[in-house]
Amino acid sequence: MSAWILLRGLSREARHWGGFAELLCREIPDAQVLAPDLPGNGSRCREKSPLRVESMVESLRAQLGVQGVAPPYRLLAMSLGAMVAVDWAARHPGEIAGAVLINTSLRPLSPFYHRLKPANYRRLLTLALSAASDRDWEAAILELTSRHAGAHETVLDDWLAYRRENPVTVANALRQLFAAARYRVPSVKPDVPLLVLASLRDELVDSDCSQQLARQWRLPHAVHPDAGHDLPLDDGAWVVREIGRWLRTFAGQA
Repeated sequence: MSAWILLRGLSREARHWGGFAELLCREIPDAQVLAPDLPGNGSRCREKSPLRVESMVESLRAQLGVQGVAPPYRLLAMSLGAMVAVDWAARHPGEIAGAVLINTSLRPLSPFYHRLKPANYRRLLTLALSAASDRDWEAAILELTSRHAGAHETVLDDWLAYRRENPVTVANALRQLFAAARYRVPSVKPDVPLLVLASLRDELVDSDCSQQLARQWRLPHAVHPDAGHDLPLDDGAWVVREIGRWLRTFAGQA
C-alpha cells in the first residue's frame, strides 16, 4: 500500500487537517498517512518559503527521503498543495501512484478573478493594512474557507494556537502566494491517476477552476453542493467516500 501524503495550502500546516486523517484511515484501513509541512509553514515556519512550486516539491521529496518513506506515494492535496501535487506528478510520475486535487486553480486555465474571487480583495487588504489580531486573522480565514464557520468554534481556538506556536511570517505568506500565482499548468497531463474534487460554494476560489482542470485533462471529478474552500473541514466524510469510490474503479478495472 502506498503512503498517503496530505498537503495543505497557503500558510496552513499539518495540524489544520484536524481529524481528516482518521476519516481517511477508516475508509482505507491499511493506509499510512503522513502530513508533511511545506517550507515556511508549521514545524518548518522558520525556513524561507520557496518562490517556485517546483522547489516545494523537491523539498518535500528530500524530507520524505530523510524520514525513510519511499515512493510510490498517493497525494491528497488542496489549494496550493494541489499545485505541488500536480507538479510532482508531472515531473516525477514514477513516484506517484495517484493524486486527489481539492479546490485548486492553475494558470492559464482560469483567470485571476476566478483564482481569487474579487469579493475577497477588500477584506484581505483591510486586514493586511490594519492592526488585526491573530484571532481576527484566523476568524477571517475560517469564514473565508468554511461555509459552516459557526459550527467550528473549537476549530478557531485550535487554529489560533497553531498560529501562535508556529507563526508564518508575512514574507513567507507572500512568497507562497507569489509561487502559486506564477505556477502554470503542465503542457501535458501527468501520466498518473488523478481525481478532482471541488466545492460549489467555495467563497475563496471559483469552483470552475477545478472543473476546468477536469475538463482540460478529462479527469474524473465530483463537486460538493454546499461546502466551502476547506472541503475536508466542512465535509471530510464526503471527501473520503469520493476517494473510496475512485479507488474502487481501479480495483474493478484490475
